[in-house]
Amino acid sequence: MRIAIYVRVSTSHQVQAQTIEQQLERLRSHVQAQGWELPDVNIFRDDGYSGASLQRPGLDQLRDRIRNRELDRLLLTAPDRLARNYVHQMLLIEEMEQGGCQVEFLERPMSQDPNDQLLLQIRGAVAEYERTLIAERMRRGRQAKLRAGLLLPWTYAPYGYRLSAERPRDPRGVICDSAEAALVAEFFARYLEPHSSLDSMCKQLTRSQIPTPRGGRIWSPTTLRGILSNPVYTGHVYAGRSRYRPPRVRRSATHPLGQPHGSATAMPAETWIHVAQVPAIVSQEQFDLVQRKLATNQSFACRNNTAHQYLLRALVSCGICHLACIARTVHGRYHYYLCNGKANPERSRREDKCLARFIPAEQLDDLVWRDLSTVLLHPELIRDALQRLQEGAWLPQEFQMRRENLRKGGAGLRQQLERLTDAYLHSVMPLAEYERRRRELEQKIQALAEQEQTLAAHVDRQQEIVGLTTSIEAFCQRLQQGLANATFEQKRELVLLLIDRVIVTDGDVEIRYVVPTSPASEHIRFCHLRTDYFDHPASRQHSEALLVIGAQDHL
Repeated sequence: MRIAIYVRVSTSHQVQAQTIEQQLERLRSHVQAQGWELPDVNIFRDDGYSGASLQRPGLDQLRDRIRNRELDRLLLTAPDRLARNYVHQMLLIEEMEQGGCQVEFLERPMSQDPNDQLLLQIRGAVAEYERTLIAERMRRGRQAKLRAGLLLPWTYAPYGYRLSAERPRDPRGVICDSAEAALVAEFFARYLEPHSSLDSMCKQLTRSQIPTPRGGRIWSPTTLRGILSNPVYTGHVYAGRSRYRPPRVRRSATHPLGQPHGSATAMPAETWIHVAQVPAIVSQEQFDLVQRKLATNQSFACRNNTAHQYLLRALVSCGICHLACIARTVHGRYHYYLCNGKANPERSRREDKCLARFIPAEQLDDLVWRDLSTVLLHPELIRDALQRLQEGAWLPQEFQMRRENLRKGGAGLRQQLERLTDAYLHSVMPLAEYERRRRELEQKIQALAEQEQTLAAHVDRQQEIVGLTTSIEAFCQRLQQGLANATFEQKRELVLLLIDRVIVTDGDVEIRYVVPTSPASEHIRFCHLRTDYFDHPASRQHSEALLVIGAQDHL
């Protein structure tokens, strides 16, 4: 008779406690008492796999062997070792019996007697209830520890931090890594610079050969966005920032069907659990500015809008429902700006559809461009509305702080290099390991030096810009020269700089201009500074000297 045994434990702690060896000992003793032979190839085991899932390598091998009718009898200690779910138990037992393999449990041998079958069903239901109860207790206990500040919500430290080697889940053991923390601070500062984007920063980091948080070579915008949107860098650790739900669609046509990938859904900030405080790398104000720019750049991303040219893409809003308008082409030749309120309620988050009309894109683009040209050709229209200039967005002390952070990071790396050399001289590590670590440290030192040189050059450029003083008339005169022969790309760049929002209410068009009043303000779009386009169009709570005016036209 061809005998096989199957053993399983759920957690790594049970694996270390040798509970799986206890199951093997019981099953081997039973096989020996019956006088059967048990080859090693007929021992199937799953170390650290939950019984709630059927995706287990040992179980898959066992099912393949039974499907090929290579086994006659399968021994287990209890039904919950086979599966925790009653339906899974019945499915597996029926599949194995169809393959000519009899399933036997040591704790209570089962037969086809109705009483035995009833008892098996009851035990399966109890095992499923026990698993649910254990999972709920663990969840409640974990939440209690998180609220008490005794448990970190992550097992791997975020980029820029280090965990305690003895107690890696203790919030009190979190410290800053000097080199990585300096890079994180530089990420935040660099992203707030004019014309800076995730793609450009990733390209620069890859060229500088700075390792990614996982030690890779190529930086991705997703990785950089994860760093810039993590509130831990402000010194606060939160739990429950997102929850995972089952995927609604297949992730990829080449992705296996049996391995779905859950989708993360961001949770409101008021539902987060504040766990503890750690050393801060950036200020809360700088973090908020970065989040605002991330959200704005996401709304202005080109994505699939490359087939047709829309001068006012992502700048048009509906005056009726105050939702943004998307650009759409019908039948390949009719171009419109369409209010998002006309979409299905699942997408628009509104029960009733917006009654606004379709906005002809070409007609609106032409109207706005002609009005913009009129404003630039007649600067006296905005001269009376000009207010006093304000201080530029950049501050010398901010750049000094960034340079100091880079200097501290380099000093920390050089100190690590000295300690590494001392360890090698005292024969603590071999030569090959010393050379490998030395090359890594020298590479990081060189990368920080390049970042500092780039920052110094940027400071010089900013000082040259601040030294220039131009008026509104001079600004308009510079733009008047190329208005007649401007290309679409030039028109688009000018519209993004000078137009805050275009609000269309039926046939009325309201254009809200933003006019730079200093050379420094010519490099920052007004939408990066505030997000309220309807209730406070003339707000001055920003750091650039910008002038907001409105114009009314009829479409």
